[in-house]
Parts: sequence; structure tokens; C-alpha cells
Amino acid sequence: MKFSAEQIAGILEGEILGNPDVEVTGLSKIEEGKIGTLSFLSNPKYEEYIYTTESSICIVNNNFNPSKKIPSTLTLIKVSDAYACFAKLLEFYDTMRKEEPRIEEPSFIAESAEIGEGVYLGAFSYVGRNVKISTGVSIYPNVNIGDNVIIGEGTKIYPGVTVYRDCIIGKNCTIHSGAVIGADGFGFAPNSKGEFDRIPQIGNVILEDNVDIGANSAVDRATMGSTIIRAGSKIDNLVQIGHNVEIGNNSAMAAQVGVAGSAKIGSNVMVGGQVGFAGHQKIGDRVMIAAQSGVAGDVKDDKKMMGSPAFEGHDYKKSYLGFRRLPMILDRLKVLEDKIKELTKD
Repeated sequence: MKFSAEQIAGILEGEILGNPDVEVTGLSKIEEGKIGTLSFLSNPKYEEYIYTTESSICIVNNNFNPSKKIPSTLTLIKVSDAYACFAKLLEFYDTMRKEEPRIEEPSFIAESAEIGEGVYLGAFSYVGRNVKISTGVSIYPNVNIGDNVIIGEGTKIYPGVTVYRDCIIGKNCTIHSGAVIGADGFGFAPNSKGEFDRIPQIGNVILEDNVDIGANSAVDRATMGSTIIRAGSKIDNLVQIGHNVEIGNNSAMAAQVGVAGSAKIGSNVMVGGQVGFAGHQKIGDRVMIAAQSGVAGDVKDDKKMMGSPAFEGHDYKKSYLGFRRLPMILDRLKVLEDKIKELTKD
């Protein structure tokens, strides 16, 4: 689809500097700009590219003042926040690419399932008994929806996802390819023979509204009750969420995080990649945890944690400086010990 600078400025409430009739059919990074594409500039680090880019339109901040001549083929659209406006356009572009409502064949839908209006169901998908799929849901090919699952309006489930029985998925969620929602939690108990007996996992998973689950992530069902990811939280690829975990509103976890069973994580928590959480701990609100940290105990609100085992960031940095100097400190200590021995000789 084609959009003119005038149309884009109207969507973003921006000011046009250049040709309002120039049209674009795609998006590109400013350093890789091509004719007929739209780019954005928000980070001053990339300003040099705006003077050489071949993009036809570029979104910039209101306070942007060129230090060189802008190419005559480039039209600028000035807005209050270039990054946020470009994100808005990406969302709009993604919406335009949404699959048309239809049910592809072959697919299986149980007779007792309820399918709302405007649903897209891709080929080779399975919809179990008593499933309720709301209006505007998109389920891509090769998705398995177990019995009694409820899926809220506008949710998108990409190819290869499995949602086990009894799980509840809220409105406008996104679940990316390969994710598994509601597999058994890791529940086993050793018996007198030294073998492991399986503990049945009879709970479910609840994803509240506007939750994102990344590709190949797993959210385990509760032993009893629910594993809960609350509204607005974002889970990256390759993340493991254990049974009976609760994650608060608008928290975010980067790739390869592992959360052991029954951990309670607060709202607006930011977690870097490869962080590990021990089970049964409580993490407060607005906590920030650096990548590769190992969190072994409770953390109070507003703390910044680093290291393994993790402790407060400013203390970790001081300790790390000491650790890096440890070889020199040991050498100096050896010299001092030798001097003391020399002074104390009989």
C-alpha cells in the first residue's frame, strides 16, 4: 500500500518539510534507506545518515536542526517524539497486514467450541471441546488449543503454539511461534525406591490482557490454582516460567530468563537476559535485575540487583572493583608478609 507524506503527517499530527505528495510503500532503517521507504531519526548518533539516506520520508523530532544540507529527495515530518511516532506507524502497518477473517481447511473445531466473529483460524489447527474464541482473534496454522481454553478479543497466536487445557488468555495478547502455555509444572517427589513419582498438575495458566509471550517460551500450569502473568507484561523468547509463578503488571523479561516455581514477581519489574530466580521468593515492584544475575532471596521494592548471587547494584560494583584488583592485592600482601618475616627474624 502507498501512503503520502501528507497522510502520514495527518496520522502523526506532524509538520511536513518538503514534498507533501511524495509516497512510500515500505519502511527502512535510516542507514539503509531506499527510494520509496520511510525512516526515522531520534538518536543523534545516527544523524550523519540523514544527509546521505535515499529514503523518501524521514520522521524527526521537533527540535532537530540539520547541520548540513538535507537531500532534495528527502521529505521530513517533524513530530514531538520520533521514536514513539515510528512505533505507532509500525503498529499501524502491522494492523494493515492482519489476516482476513476465515477458517482454513483442513482444521478441526470441536462441536462444543464457540468461535466469535472476525476470527482467522489457520490450516492444520486444532480447537478442543468447550473452547471459547472471542471476536477478532487470529490463530495461525498448526496451533493446538486444548479443551476449555478461553481466548480474549484481538489476541494473536502464531504458528506452532500449544495452549493446554483450561488455560485463560486475555484480550490483545500476542503468543509467538513455538511457545507452550500450560504444560505441566516440574512436580516430582522421590519415593522409597529412589525413583520419582509424578505430582499431578491440575491448575492452569492465566494470561491477562495485553501480555506478550516470545517464541519458544514456556509458561507452566500450576500444581493447584493458577500461574498468572498480569496485564501488560512482556516475556521475551526462550523464557521458562515455572508452576504457580505470579508476574505483576507491566513487567518485562529478556531472553533466557528462568523463574522457578511459586516465585512472586511484582509490577514494573525489569529483568535482563539469562537471569535465574529461585523458587518461593518475593520480588518487589519496580525492581531492576541485571543480565545473568542469580536471584536467590526476596528483593524489596525499587532495588537494583546485580551478580550471582545477586545483591544491590552499587555494592556489587564496589565489590567487582575489588575483585578485579585481587591479584595485585595478593601480590602486595605477599610482599608485606615477607617483610614482616624479615623484621621478626631472630
